[in-house]
Amino acid sequence: MTESAMLWGAYLTLGALAGTMAGLFGVGGGLIIVPVLVIGFGLQGVAEPVIMHLAVGTSLATIAITGAASAWSHYRRGSLHRPWFLALLPGLIFGAIAGVFIAGALSGGVLGTLFGVFVWLMAIRLAVGFTPRVGRHSPRQFVMVLAGIVIGAISSLFGIGGGAMTVPWLSRAGATMTQAVGTSAACGLPIALFGTLTFMAIGWNEVRLPSAATGFVMWPVVLCIALTSVPFARVGARLAHRLPARVLRLGFATLLAVVGTKFLLS
Repeated sequence: MTESAMLWGAYLTLGALAGTMAGLFGVGGGLIIVPVLVIGFGLQGVAEPVIMHLAVGTSLATIAITGAASAWSHYRRGSLHRPWFLALLPGLIFGAIAGVFIAGALSGGVLGTLFGVFVWLMAIRLAVGFTPRVGRHSPRQFVMVLAGIVIGAISSLFGIGGGAMTVPWLSRAGATMTQAVGTSAACGLPIALFGTLTFMAIGWNEVRLPSAATGFVMWPVVLCIALTSVPFARVGARLAHRLPARVLRLGFATLLAVVGTKFLLS
């Protein structure tokens, strides 16, 4: 087997892993996709200064595709709360675009360090078993817009869907867990879509990118991950009901801590 075939096989496996983890732990696949893409692009010989940006942009593109299936499923089941989604939407779009421009202004090293810090925070959250506090009153419109900006910016900056922040926020706004998860799935779509388009735009004239990339999005990799992540998300959801939740959560938290440390030290 050639090195190229092994690499594309690895990307298919990455999609399966990301989908399984998303279904198993309820976290966005970007926390898994971005670190592995950084390694994969390095093995492909992609120029080091653009690897991190290409990994984040490509991760957002996969979320735009795979997240659509999840959002549609929640919509059909009635778990999407449209007033909250519409209240957050302007901020999510603005924040997603702003987050990409922030990423574009940072070097690959600085962006990688910030990603490492974020992954460590997610590891701590998983380890302690953080449960969102349930509120009773929906925030005012301008507060929802500000929350959308923060969620959108951080999500597009690190190539994630934003569920780790959207679910706790909606819970504080008075949503049930079903509504929070369903609405969060829908919120991930504008973040991923506008983030992807902006990453394509800011990387359009970058000469150090591979020929298969459109700006900071590597489409063959997006296809590989999309093909396997959707079906394996269902596998992860089934496993979540059969395996010891605490042991799995601590194991994944440990993995994230290792990944975060690698980014902080590299």
